[in-house]
Amino acid sequence: MTQDVIVVVGAGSIGQAIARRVGAGKHVLLASLREQEAAEAAKAFDNAGFKVSVAAVDIASRESVQALVKLASGLGNVTGLIQAAGVSPSQATPVTILKVDLYGTALVLELFGQVMARGGSGVVISSQSGHRLPALTPAQDQALATTPVEELLQLDFLQPEHVIDPLLAYQLSKRGNSLRVMAEAVKWGKRGARINTISPGIIITPLAKDELSGPRGVGYRRMIEGCPVGRAGTPDEVGQVAALLMGPDGAFITGSDFLMDGGVTSAWRFGELAKPAAAA
Repeated sequence: MTQDVIVVVGAGSIGQAIARRVGAGKHVLLASLREQEAAEAAKAFDNAGFKVSVAAVDIASRESVQALVKLASGLGNVTGLIQAAGVSPSQATPVTILKVDLYGTALVLELFGQVMARGGSGVVISSQSGHRLPALTPAQDQALATTPVEELLQLDFLQPEHVIDPLLAYQLSKRGNSLRVMAEAVKWGKRGARINTISPGIIITPLAKDELSGPRGVGYRRMIEGCPVGRAGTPDEVGQVAALLMGPDGAFITGSDFLMDGGVTSAWRFGELAKPAAAA
């Protein structure tokens, strides 16, 4: 009997938390930039009774993603995709952020969308940052959503002279992720599959800890203290939302973006974080 396959692109804390909830009885393929990272995550899955494989993937490379698609398809029916790979503003230059977070996500959606099985579903992990970017023009929104993947980074408003701040590159990428998912949902729907975005706030992961101790740490701590919930989130909380979106209870949800940030965006617009001091 052909097995169902769940592909986790970016096998970090959030990707693992989602896979634990949706991967029971399925083959979980964990993929990271370095295969050793995926292999370390796979030990916990194997010990917990999951059927698991590992792979290396560079989502900024078409050839690398194609190889991952081929591997996944060879394992069985691809019924789930978790795209949680990316870099943060403190980790990379604007050019690299756009290449990985924007282009890479669009590439993953395109290629896995071509093999996703009927009834399959996926989630893309975006960010609250996309919700704090000022409104783009309708033409820019359309371009981020529908420009062919290999032409995406050639868009005029994404050129280095216009995007000199890593945070802006990150916000543009995350806004682009949610728009891209809306457009891809139409294509995925023709295959009988669904795709959604989750935009988390500050979730305590190794990546978040880097940010909290980095140059933007003061702003991150202010967001945590000033949000209505008053704390950061956990990977398991993201996993619970993803399980809803990817499972039968979310069967009427596709092309949507779910903001789960403890109310940071609400406070940014209408609360304490709306004060001029909020410049992070």
